[in-house]
Amino acid sequence: MKAIEFEQFGDADVLELAEVPVPELRPADLLVRVHAAGVNRADLTHRRGGYGRPNFGDSTIMGLEIAGEVIETGADTQGFKIGDRVMGVVGGGAYAELARIDWRMAMPIPDSLNYVHAAAIPEVFVTAHEAMLHLGGLRRGDSVLIHAAAGGVGSAAVQLAYATGASIFATAEASKLERVAQLGADVVIDYRTQDFAKVIAQSTDGRGVDVVIDFVGAPYFARNIASLGNGGRLVQVGILGGGGEVAVALEDILYRHLQIKGTVMKSRLQEEKHAMVRRFREHWLDRFEGGAALEPVVDSTFSLARAADAHRRMESSANVGKIILTMDTNPSE
Repeated sequence: MKAIEFEQFGDADVLELAEVPVPELRPADLLVRVHAAGVNRADLTHRRGGYGRPNFGDSTIMGLEIAGEVIETGADTQGFKIGDRVMGVVGGGAYAELARIDWRMAMPIPDSLNYVHAAAIPEVFVTAHEAMLHLGGLRRGDSVLIHAAAGGVGSAAVQLAYATGASIFATAEASKLERVAQLGADVVIDYRTQDFAKVIAQSTDGRGVDVVIDFVGAPYFARNIASLGNGGRLVQVGILGGGGEVAVALEDILYRHLQIKGTVMKSRLQEEKHAMVRRFREHWLDRFEGGAALEPVVDSTFSLARAADAHRRMESSANVGKIILTMDTNPSE
């Protein structure tokens, strides 16, 4: 089968299309003919050597989410059969014509969605649900600040917050604010020219928000804390702007009853990943049916052979929503 490989860590040019063996099917696996695969920032980190190893423990081939057709089932799988259309999160191996997936990480593709749009769902919507609703405890009537709201997880979080009935503050660069507002954000903030903490203080009469979902890290930490209301929850999903040490007054946490939580899917135990997918599937999957409230946001598609161009697109930060690789010449299927 064809897949993307790289012999050394580096820039996008290291990615090459190659012939590789078909992955071995294990008892709990589905073997899937991949039609589309999502590109994630974790792929960029993988390619650059940021994880310190060439794989995610399941494959030396990169890629974390797929959409395709089941062509073989392992002895212990349940609920899926050959010919089913599935999407889901894999432990590596998505940038390939065939991939294996633990059946508990797979979900049926809603009938109204093609493979490209299905591939834009698993990683970002599961992560957004876990961070904002399961860990952040967002409920109808709450308010939430979502950073990087034009990205994959950010755009998913805006939609889930809107569907939940929350008031939404969202940051993005100026050229993307209109699209973020279309997804459901009530107040959009240009992070380059506006201080989001001041906007929230003014918009809430100093009360702050109930939940903050952040992908940036240290540069935003102090203002995230300042933006939280009494009992507020900060959920740290990424550190795109930098990690390291941050400072917080313990009195703020104590007397304002704040909570600070972190979440990364790839470092969780497999059983925890199964639970994350199950929670999302039970709560939201039927909302992607035709005419329903949720829609996967696709920025652009690239053929598998152009994986390097897809990475460059993500590195430019010009995308709104997901960048998708396709395994055939028709990007709409």
